[in-house]
Amino acid sequence: MQRPRRSPTTPAACATPICPPTAYAVVAQVRAKPGKEDALRAITLSLVPQVRAEPNNLLYFLQESREAAGHFIFYEIFASQADFEAHNQTPHVQSWFARLPELADGGVTVIRMGILNNAATDR
Repeated sequence: MQRPRRSPTTPAACATPICPPTAYAVVAQVRAKPGKEDALRAITLSLVPQVRAEPNNLLYFLQESREAAGHFIFYEIFASQADFEAHNQTPHVQSWFARLPELADGGVTVIRMGILNNAATDR
C-alpha cells in the first residue's frame, strides 16, 4: 500500500479511513510535576514535527488536558509495531525520555491499541 502524501488539510495517511493492515496505534500519557508544566510542554511540543517527519509515522497528535495543565496525551499510529519500537529509539525520543525524571510525575503510561473499523482490515 502506497502512503498518501500529506497536505495541510490531511495531516497524515490515517486521516483517511484506510490504514495499512499492519498499522500499530498507541495512546500514551504523561503528567508534569507541579511547577514543571511549561518546561514539559516545551520539550514535548518540540517532538511533534520530528516524529511526524519519521518515515513510518502515519499519525501523531499531542493533546493537553483543559482541566489539568501539564497532563499530556499522545495519539500515535505507525505503519507497524517495529516502526513504533524504532521510533522509541530515535535520538529525539531518547532525549525526551532522559528529561522525564526531572519534569514528569512518574513515567509515561502507554496503551497499545488495535484499530477497529479500518477499511484495510475489514474487507
